[in-house]
Amino acid sequence: MTADPLALVADIDRATQRVIATAGDLGDPATPSLLPGWSRGHLLTHLARNADGMVNLLTWARTGVVTPMYPSPEAREADIEAGAGRPLAELVADLRDSSGRFADAASSLPAEAWSVELEQRSGRAPAALVPWRRLREVEVHHVDLGAGYTPADWPEVFAHRLLHEVAGGLDGVSCTLRPASLGHPLAVGTGGDPTVSGPAYALAAWLAGRSTGDGLTVDPLGPLPTIPDWI
Repeated sequence: MTADPLALVADIDRATQRVIATAGDLGDPATPSLLPGWSRGHLLTHLARNADGMVNLLTWARTGVVTPMYPSPEAREADIEAGAGRPLAELVADLRDSSGRFADAASSLPAEAWSVELEQRSGRAPAALVPWRRLREVEVHHVDLGAGYTPADWPEVFAHRLLHEVAGGLDGVSCTLRPASLGHPLAVGTGGDPTVSGPAYALAAWLAGRSTGDGLTVDPLGPLPTIPDWI
């Protein structure tokens, strides 16, 4: 999926302010999140370290010096675990500061650097995709906090973009999606039956594993297809 990185910077800023506002009212960060095995403190730490990891990628694009997002998968997990138990105020300040570093790195990146190919967790991709992936992290994990922000709160443009991305990247399942506001169907896999209909945000949340699919309709009548784990 292509992305206009500069157009997404403002969206990231707004999404970040929303998740920071939610985080500030969380109470005990040791409360379990909606992600199995992770507290809300784990999620907030992950969002902060993800911002720093994406700064590393933008530094790579700007300087040409190979700077991986994380030193290793083990280091990523260790950093999240080490930070999860901090007081809420420290978690929120870390998220705010790291998000600011990302915003500065993105806004100052030279135009030609956005086309630089980088080794990212899902494979090689241009730096231009980094802002979309940051926005996706913030919006999806905001839902995962389990603190009142739901897929229905996603901006419509984000929900449509996420739906297209997830629908185009699932293996081992075929169906047709009919988002209520899109005006045309989307094929998952080879398409065909069944056709699953509903709001774009609800379809995206179901495909991304953030919803059981309640409220979606299936034609011909029957159960929703089994969806493989998303990233």
